Amino acid sequence: MACVLVVDDEPDVRQLVAYKLRRCGHEVTAVTDGPAALRAVRELKVDVVLLDVVMPGMTGLDVLQELRADPATAKLAVILLTARSQESDVSAGLSAGADDYLPKPFSLSELTSRVQAVLDRSES
Repeated sequence: MACVLVVDDEPDVRQLVAYKLRRCGHEVTAVTDGPAALRAVRELKVDVVLLDVVMPGMTGLDVLQELRADPATAKLAVILLTARSQESDVSAGLSAGADDYLPKPFSLSELTSRVQAVLDRSES
């Protein structure tokens, strides 16, 4: 299956998402912040990043901006996972280059469906 990077500063969310994706057969790496996410993307062959927007220090949008600015990661699939669900937040995330935007709370079945959809699009 795919290599998924989960980036969230909330341990419960990070562990639950990682557990569900592993049960679906994906290889999962989970990290707590933006700098760790950028290191993991450079060190691993990541297929999709699930990225929290609101994190201390470097936000998910900051991480996304760096990923899109680097030719090596510019096309990497990124799904933003966040409690920020206002229309303007969704628009800002998609405008920043996210492939999808999933507001918290979300269902695990919707999460896995969206991960698969993004992976399917990136393969074609």
